[in-house]
Amino acid sequence: MQITHYGHSCVLLDTGAARLLIDPGSFSAGFESVRGLDAVLVTHQHFDHLDADRLGPLLDANPDARLVVDSGTAEQLDAVAHEVVAPGATVEIAGARVDVLGGRHAVIHPDIPVIANNAYLVDGTHLHPGDAFTPPPAPVEVLFLPTGAPWLKVAEAVDYLRAVAPRTAVPIHEAVLARPAMHYGMFEKLGPQGTAIRVLDRETPTDL
Repeated sequence: MQITHYGHSCVLLDTGAARLLIDPGSFSAGFESVRGLDAVLVTHQHFDHLDADRLGPLLDANPDARLVVDSGTAEQLDAVAHEVVAPGATVEIAGARVDVLGGRHAVIHPDIPVIANNAYLVDGTHLHPGDAFTPPPAPVEVLFLPTGAPWLKVAEAVDYLRAVAPRTAVPIHEAVLARPAMHYGMFEKLGPQGTAIRVLDRETPTDL
């Protein structure tokens, strides 16, 4: 599968059958020029995962793309055509299989309400958890690993990495960090044996 990271949580997955863009948010850049999309998937409603101002032009430029979202995001879309999916669902998109996992955003603070969060498992091999430490139902080849966030400390990210133990971990959700390389080093030092950490160059397709 070919992966392109547009910064923070936004990644393009090209399965060979389908082109899926996940979480085109405000901290990401370059996804606006992507064409030939079969779907845009949004894990949850936070602005760093969905930039409402850039969503419309993106969909206009990709008229065949389906917009697949969680229940919380759906409440913010008004007249934009979309599909709501919840954990337990499986969506077939242009020959790709997307299993919806998770359900709840990680706790930021007890005083902040917990919102919906979908994790997306593509073709049983590539897992994007959104803002949560969602376990896959079976071993995965690639885990998109949250790196820095108000709801996350690096020890928890390392424990999640160890629990999933993918063949490759791609750090994402790093835009809130001034120096994310320090966290990447922790993943390399403390991650499970047999897992490679791959920090992707921005806007550069990589086969994983």
